[in-house]
Amino acid sequence: MDLRYGMNPHQRARIIDGSAGHIRVLCGVASMINYLDALNAWQLVADAQRATDMVAAASFKHVSPAGAALNGALDETMRETWGLGTGQLGPLAAAYVRARDADPRSSYGDMIAVSEPVDDELAELLATVVSDGIIAPGYAPGTVAKLARKKRGRYVVFEIDPTYRPPATEIRTVFGVAIEQDHDRQPITADLIRSIEGPALTDASTADALLGMITARYTQSNTVVLVRDGMTVGVGAGQQSRVDCTELAGAKARTWWLRRHHSIRNLPLPADLPRQQRLNWQIALAAGTLTATQHRELAELLTQPHPPIEARQRAAWRRRLSGITLVSDGYLPFRDNIDVAAEHGVAVVVEPTGALHGDTIADACREHRLALARTELRLFHH
Repeated sequence: MDLRYGMNPHQRARIIDGSAGHIRVLCGVASMINYLDALNAWQLVADAQRATDMVAAASFKHVSPAGAALNGALDETMRETWGLGTGQLGPLAAAYVRARDADPRSSYGDMIAVSEPVDDELAELLATVVSDGIIAPGYAPGTVAKLARKKRGRYVVFEIDPTYRPPATEIRTVFGVAIEQDHDRQPITADLIRSIEGPALTDASTADALLGMITARYTQSNTVVLVRDGMTVGVGAGQQSRVDCTELAGAKARTWWLRRHHSIRNLPLPADLPRQQRLNWQIALAAGTLTATQHRELAELLTQPHPPIEARQRAAWRRRLSGITLVSDGYLPFRDNIDVAAEHGVAVVVEPTGALHGDTIADACREHRLALARTELRLFHH
């Protein structure tokens, strides 16, 4: 089966005969990246549901999750951002809102994965967001037709067989070299946490640790994942230095949290401004990345004078962020990771064993009063 194109439009690509019987394209024409995103995202949500027995959703961009979440409560910022009002939202739609709200700038044009069949509520919600496609284990009657109207019929709808299990080995060919390895079949459960130093993990922080480990498993390494209340709030992916991952994840978590400050939530932007443009302004303001030109553009765009959020207000609000679990896909080599983590509300650190300076990491956690949980499972993904 020919794909729309390969990694880039100038590359042709196709599915090799007989290798995709467990996945069907119900709508649209998929590219190679669509398949890579969909297949990785599906594994993430399927693993997360097995580990927690909760509905899971993921928002993928370029073979890494922008966000992943379990079903849970929606705060006022999420309800305002996604136009949800005050009514109850079902578990599938709630899980996706939480996944997309983690990093909504990155989720723009995402590949979505959900662990349960798509229902009417989620299909109607997806009609309002910019997305490239979705993968799910089934679709309620009429939902595929609703999704097919997106992108003038080009929206990619994948259906996956939830009972499918991959072969024991997998092969990758790079520049004429075929490499075979065992498929990663290690179940991720709480039993993998072999030792804990400091405060004992609660049920909630254990669930966050499991979600963080599963998210790291399907994120381009090096990876650091920050999880809070069953949703990622910062994913630092694909960095060569692990502390850069920690800083990137922390910056995203800080931006997510500052979006909840009243000064940013109530930014007086024009009522008819498209949602993504509104979000982009709020995110840039929360992240503190506005250029001088953007400051002028924003001032002209606002419908009324609005005092800027001051540095002391930012600092005071940031100090209120707490209860975050940090998961690293590899061991933390130096204590700078812990020092950065402590500045971003981290309470629990989860890392594989093996660091040469492991005692230094433990000392840093004790100094910052963080729980340290160690596993014997590295979770690199490339």
